[in-house]
Amino acid sequence: MKMNKEYQTVKYSIDDDGIGLVVLNRPQSLNALNLEMYTELESLFDELREEDKLRVVILTGEGEKAFAAGTDINMMKGLEVSEVRGRAELVKRAEGKIEDFPVPIIAAVNGLALGGGCEVAMSCDIRIAATNAKFGQPEINLGIIPGGGGTQRLARLIGIGRAKQLIFTGDIIDVHQAYQLGLVDQVVSPEELITEAKRLASRMTNKSLAILKLAKMAVNYGCNRDLDQGLQFEIECFNACFKTEDQSEGMQAFVERRKPVFKDK
Repeated sequence: MKMNKEYQTVKYSIDDDGIGLVVLNRPQSLNALNLEMYTELESLFDELREEDKLRVVILTGEGEKAFAAGTDINMMKGLEVSEVRGRAELVKRAEGKIEDFPVPIIAAVNGLALGGGCEVAMSCDIRIAATNAKFGQPEINLGIIPGGGGTQRLARLIGIGRAKQLIFTGDIIDVHQAYQLGLVDQVVSPEELITEAKRLASRMTNKSLAILKLAKMAVNYGCNRDLDQGLQFEIECFNACFKTEDQSEGMQAFVERRKPVFKDK
């Protein structure tokens, strides 16, 4: 895999099955997200869009202690009011690149996912977490509110009341509480985290990439609109399936009781 840029705060690779691995790589700072990391995430996911081989992405943190312990306080303290909006817009763009990425992204949460780390994890499609993972939006304790999507994505994932409780108190919860709330989709041991994430990813790699992209697009679009708009867009995506060769192959294979051979067309 040849990329146009070299990155200092993130690592990446793509295996032969088309599973990409993106690693937040500032272990000396518990992978705290700074200006450089957000900038590199935005750039990296732009580049990864051009990788035709890529079918699923796993996003995780370097080391065993943290997915990302938060946004680096050094990035925020001392900011002039005139600078705040620009930093927040960068975070929004970087997380938007993850959320709107055309193929599924699985967050493999190892350890702390606090503040900005929790927000990045919520930008992913699915969250698998190790038993040592912890989640929270503790910004209230710093005299600020979540500014990277925490007030919006958390409420959509776990409900308004429970999101408000976490945001208003700044409480940090363990992985089992996060699972009960619906913030986490699967809990595994730290040793099994990447293996399980790859196992889940491999269950998607044999699907039609064209149809997988339509499925993600339909879900993402509908979640941010009213039901009628979402249903109408679903019809458009469903209709688009029938313009592909893979729809024909999938149904023919079912009739013939064999596995489909998709061509991603």
